[in-house]
Amino acid sequence: MSKQELEVIGRDAACCPGLSAAPLDENQAADLAKVFKALGDPVRLRLMSMIASRGQGGEVCVCELTPAFDLSQPTISHHLKLLRQAGLIDCERRGTWVYYWVLPGVLDRLAGFLSTEQPAGATA
Repeated sequence: MSKQELEVIGRDAACCPGLSAAPLDENQAADLAKVFKALGDPVRLRLMSMIASRGQGGEVCVCELTPAFDLSQPTISHHLKLLRQAGLIDCERRGTWVYYWVLPGVLDRLAGFLSTEQPAGATA
């Protein structure tokens, strides 16, 4: 895996139309690729799931995340840093612990991008 830094993408709701709405331009594709690259690792995907499962406004302490993996604490911190840099989560240090939460609207924007318009009268 490359060691290049992921740049935080804009949190603009108008970032990208749905996948089937219109072709992505070069900048939109690059921004979304950063997010999907961050989610493309099984450890980061599990971390994201664990944080997101706390619900809107929920947060989780890194002390609760680390025991769920057979990885060192610095490795977990690295994966969390990549999720932060991709604009998916944020954190706050409180004493010796760091608490993480999903940024508002991130999951909805990703879901909206991946969803397709259903023709009138169609069922899923």
